[in-house]
Formats: sequence, structure tokens, C-alpha cells
Amino acid sequence: MLVDCPTCKKSVEWSESNPHRPFCSERCKLIDLGAWANEEYRVPAENADPSDLDQGDHTDTQH
Repeated sequence: MLVDCPTCKKSVEWSESNPHRPFCSERCKLIDLGAWANEEYRVPAENADPSDLDQGDHTDTQH
């Protein structure tokens, strides 16, 4: 099966013979890792309603 490298978009075979899958090379793998480390990838979040947040039970008297 062929897939596109997430970094350079080059077609690469998805198989056990490619130790860098889904990337085409160690270089593209490290570029992607660097982007994660620099927080370049973000997951969109919705604003939470404070009343929906679990505040926990602070009435516990056991120590």
C-alpha cells in the first residue's frame, strides 16, 4: 500500500520494510517531531462552561 509522507508528501510504501512509516525517511520523521515539540500542531478546543467542570467533592473529612 502506498501512502503520502506527512512531511514532504512523497509516496512511500507502508510496509515493515520501511522503519520510518508513515514517513519516507528519518529526516521527515524528525521534522515532524520538531513541529510537535514547538507546539506547531494544535487541536481545536471548545470553550467549557464552568458549571460543566467537575470541581470535586471537598467535603471529604478523611486525612
